[in-house]
Amino acid sequence: MVLREALSIPIPLDHEESTTAELPGLASLLRDWRGRAGLRMGLAKPLPQMVVATRLGMSERWYRDLERGGTARFDPRLLALLADVLLLDADERATLYLYAMGGTPSAGPARPEDLHPLQELVDRQMPRPAFLADRAWTIVGHNRAAAEWFPWMRHPGANFARWVLTAPEAREQVADWTWQARMTLAMIRFALARYPGDEAVVALLTDVLRDPLCRRLWAGRACVVANRDGDRFGLRLPHLSSEPIETVAQVLTPGGRPDLSFVVLGPPPGV
Repeated sequence: MVLREALSIPIPLDHEESTTAELPGLASLLRDWRGRAGLRMGLAKPLPQMVVATRLGMSERWYRDLERGGTARFDPRLLALLADVLLLDADERATLYLYAMGGTPSAGPARPEDLHPLQELVDRQMPRPAFLADRAWTIVGHNRAAAEWFPWMRHPGANFARWVLTAPEAREQVADWTWQARMTLAMIRFALARYPGDEAVVALLTDVLRDPLCRRLWAGRACVVANRDGDRFGLRLPHLSSEPIETVAQVLTPGGRPDLSFVVLGPPPGV
């Protein structure tokens, strides 16, 4: 397996500073992970490159080049050892392996005939809100309850990540919006590793980074999250209830369409 840096694709930003962002690659993640590993070990500084290289049985120059965007061949043992040295969690390990494998091939755009059985399953989740989203979080199917909770889903091209990150009402309706925005951006980082250079994912990132607040959050710690399965969300939906709504997301992957997410929102356990 060849561990490689992600495609470096400039993303122009409509901002008075005329700044330019680039897609994150493995090198930037390795630097961030090494810094965090040092803090977790009580070093009060990043874990030295020499220590990482020594524990891998490689030269310091070899590892330094990797953090500069160089490519390297990894066998499964060395890849697992690197994940251990940097104290990576499950989603971060998956991201590391995706870079080593060059990502996951896309299944292509969802066709109506592919979605019909899944739409029936979505409809059967009533009265719980349920929806289908593609690899870039564009809504490709939803039930009536989901449209009642989130009326914007009725519009063609509706996108869950874009709504959370950029819609003015989302910042009022999503409790602890800053944290939820960070987690949504973390899922975009994971998608960039899973589908390197994917036009839909890149377009989504380009769009959300036009927002100054999203851009500041993106420039923070490079967190990666594969999905939000089992996570609890607080919502304020005045068109439905005068009281806050607590819900838990269940995220499933259809066996025949691994690039789609089947999401059901339900009450927290014990409620």
